[in-house]
Amino acid sequence: MADEFDVIVIGAGPAGENVVDRAVRGGLTAAIVEERLAGGECSYWACVPSKALLRPIDLAAEVSRVPGLSLGPIDAAKVLARRDEAVSGYDDAGQVRWVESVPAEFVRGRGRLDGPKRVRVTTETGEERVLTARQAVVLATGSTAAIPRTPGLAEASPWTSHEVTAATAIPERLVVIGGGVVACEMAQAMHGLGARQTTVLVRGGRLLNRMEPFAGELLAESFAEAGIDVRTNTDVARVERPEPGGKVTVHLPEGPPLEADELLVATGRHPATRNLGLASVGLPEDKPVEVDDSLRATGVEGGWLYAVGDVNGRVLLTHMGKYQARVCGDVIAARARGDELPAMRDLAGGYGAPQVVFTDPQICAVGRTEEAARADGFRVRVVDYDMGAVTGAYLLGDGYRGKARAVVDEDRKVLLGVTFASPGAAELLHAATIAVTAEVPLDRLWHAVPSFPTVSEIWLRLLEAYGL
Repeated sequence: MADEFDVIVIGAGPAGENVVDRAVRGGLTAAIVEERLAGGECSYWACVPSKALLRPIDLAAEVSRVPGLSLGPIDAAKVLARRDEAVSGYDDAGQVRWVESVPAEFVRGRGRLDGPKRVRVTTETGEERVLTARQAVVLATGSTAAIPRTPGLAEASPWTSHEVTAATAIPERLVVIGGGVVACEMAQAMHGLGARQTTVLVRGGRLLNRMEPFAGELLAESFAEAGIDVRTNTDVARVERPEPGGKVTVHLPEGPPLEADELLVATGRHPATRNLGLASVGLPEDKPVEVDDSLRATGVEGGWLYAVGDVNGRVLLTHMGKYQARVCGDVIAARARGDELPAMRDLAGGYGAPQVVFTDPQICAVGRTEEAARADGFRVRVVDYDMGAVTGAYLLGDGYRGKARAVVDEDRKVLLGVTFASPGAAELLHAATIAVTAEVPLDRLWHAVPSFPTVSEIWLRLLEAYGL
């Protein structure tokens, strides 16, 4: 059975869905292939459920800082039930209806490349279906959790982001391997929901090592106050789990082993390219699909293959995958019409993608860190400010702590990067994203007057500290 469409997308996560939407808006026909659930990792096992689990922790911390308010224990069962609502009970019928309303054809099954402009789909019933693209095939398969080759680790069936966000019960004792975003968010979520003993093992010297150092330091202080044990410069020698689902023993190079009820591994992700048929079009397997700024795969004759989101390895963030997908869909439609592509390029990634770590305090950053800016050859000046000294921050509660940093390009007088680390800082980030990506001159930014008394007055204070 052969079917022909203008565009075929493999992977129906947020990135794939956005490609289909933009391509159809551009006048093309489209089909999207998904092996698991339409909506992808983000909707069911990452962004959405993790934030549903974290929201009560964030709110409880906020209430605790305001005199006159008190909050009882968090009801973990109700939080898990609300998480289930947030992921639609792991039912993608609504997402499938949306795809069909675009309109595009939704194809359930395992899709893989089968030569130029061909996608072979193995359906749920084991049947083979071949789809042919007139214009383009787009890979949007995302990424999968990386499991280090530590002796016994894989055999212990550890949790990854997939399992921890779908947890049906909170383990009393949890060991987390990793110090990045997933490790930090889920350690705080599980601990806040009832894990009485939570240990985070960080191979490097600090949490969130890709962000400004002070961000990880503030978060480590918060973890210590909550009773989360963070151990930096700590590796894992081996792992034992004699009984499936039973007790886990984590052996360290030095000191006594750790015993836990569950083990979460959050040490990074790999692009989901395995068994995707890349060899059939001359590309290496198990590597990110390299693309140009129009998201077209490099090294493929005819220029018909594209890749968006985690699978291309550029920026592993849902919102950036969706952004790339919008660019990609518009590019494909424009090329099909024979139009020029003056503005259809992935530009945002080059400035440094915005990112929020939804812990307490929230860690928010866009653009380059000081270290990255200097490494890229910019003449840099760094401006720091205590966010707790802003009147709006004081009014949010006692003990409000935080720090803001602006990294300034001294030659052009524009911002190269901004980092906020404080409770509720996420809502400050888009203003910083606009300032960085639009390269707003500081003397113009000075006239963007923040409302009083809000935490956004931090912008005024940073500019004053700079000397404006």
